Amino acid sequence: MTSDDEEQQQQQQQQQQQQQQRQRQLDVDLEQLGRQRPEVFSSTITEVLFCTSLLISMFMAEFFISGFNIILPSVAIALDIPKASQVWPASVFSLVTGAFLLPFGRIADIHGAYYVFCAGMVWFTIWSLISGFSTNYIMLIVTRALGGLGPAAFLPTSIMLLGKLYRPGPRKNLVFGLYSAFAPIGFFLGIIVGGATTQYMSWRWYFYLGSIVLFITSGVAFVTIPRDRESTRKENAHVKMDWLGVVTIVPALVLVTFAITDGAHAPQGWATPYIIVTFVLGMLLLVAAVYVEGWVAEQPLLPFDLFQPKYMGRLTIALFFAYGIFGVFLFYASFHISEWMGQSALITAVWFAPMAAGGIILATVGGFTLHLLPGRLLLIISALGSLACVLLFALMPQDANFWAYVFPAMLGATIGIDITYIVSNVFITTNIARHRQGLAGALINSLLFLGISFFLGLSDLAVSEHTKSGGTVGHKVAFWFAVACAVVVLLLFMTIKVGKAEADLTLEEKAEMERKAQNQASQHTVMTDNEVQ
Repeated sequence: MTSDDEEQQQQQQQQQQQQQQRQRQLDVDLEQLGRQRPEVFSSTITEVLFCTSLLISMFMAEFFISGFNIILPSVAIALDIPKASQVWPASVFSLVTGAFLLPFGRIADIHGAYYVFCAGMVWFTIWSLISGFSTNYIMLIVTRALGGLGPAAFLPTSIMLLGKLYRPGPRKNLVFGLYSAFAPIGFFLGIIVGGATTQYMSWRWYFYLGSIVLFITSGVAFVTIPRDRESTRKENAHVKMDWLGVVTIVPALVLVTFAITDGAHAPQGWATPYIIVTFVLGMLLLVAAVYVEGWVAEQPLLPFDLFQPKYMGRLTIALFFAYGIFGVFLFYASFHISEWMGQSALITAVWFAPMAAGGIILATVGGFTLHLLPGRLLLIISALGSLACVLLFALMPQDANFWAYVFPAMLGATIGIDITYIVSNVFITTNIARHRQGLAGALINSLLFLGISFFLGLSDLAVSEHTKSGGTVGHKVAFWFAVACAVVVLLLFMTIKVGKAEADLTLEEKAEMERKAQNQASQHTVMTDNEVQ
């Protein structure tokens, strides 16, 4: 070996050592950055209040879904709601929210999260308060529908804010963990407050108390959420609203979900003319929406390249099923405990307590350990939890022991929904660019709300058909349907390879590093060619 070869080999070794040292230093720096408070917050108190406003917003969205089912019997008597119309005050809220998530996500990407979030909170406060003053059921349905626009605005922007302000790492994992935990907590306390106000006060106080909390939270949000209008409009100057997508996607989702939800309760079931018309029209609009988004719209509301990251498409399908299972479980578990097992409203709420407590524990522990465990393992555990909770209720006898059946089922439910929500949120927001974080939030919440509505409609149809054929325990059919869906989720999660949620570069930083590396490679090639010449 010549001296030139030895010198070249030594240089290569030195370069490798320097590269390894830079990588170790980068890992250390990323780990520190992943644990630090974002620079946009001047103090820890500001960050805590900011997070509190976002957590309470999720809490109140669930509060006004779960608790309303508890007060509905009293409301039906007070406002003389016909039996056939009682489904609408309960379902129209989620229906409107799910249909308008994508347009509001795009508005946030254009104008920033601050004004969209705050406007959504104020709007929700106003219409929740007016709902408490309803004098007839038509007024209640209208106010609930208009109120649904509030969560459609602030839910995707919550995800957007968390995704943009927190870089990949333990701090982001913790915040997303807490955010996911407030969904079951809000659901549980909604049941408690709904039962307490109905029994000891008036159903109207359910809306009054919720409005007070929303009013205070709105004030905190106005003060603590970073003003991002100018920076967002500068950064996303190229982003535009897809109006063709709005006029096809929104009515398509409303009509299809309406037909599925109401089909089991219509006078002639799915043979009812208005069900057929709305379903067919909704499907035609859905086909038109796919064509518009794929081949017509310049900047589609739901671009197909959003699903280009590896496993994104598969994860989306799995989440749609997983959230649907959770919706079926929540609805029919309440019915199973209160109606079939004969427990009071307050006892029913107390029996849901393990789910709320488990959510808090999982969120806290998960936030500190999410970067240590593979995401694939966590998703499989969550799927097993979902499978266990619906299987236990499907097998549960009428005089079942709480500790043998209900308690482990509630723990399985919180394992299923909380771990899925945390892991998927971190994965999706980390793999979507900053200028699409509003879209990321809209996608996440659309899967949640539409998944619940869609699978609840299918399970309700199965229960209705079972009852018409002479069955006496139709709700068990819903649980077995959910078991089949849980198996699908488990199989899908087993094929999704999601790594640990470790501290890492953002998507933009990775792109910048790749660009620099390509430039350096090009310069090196040019220098080599010059030397040869």
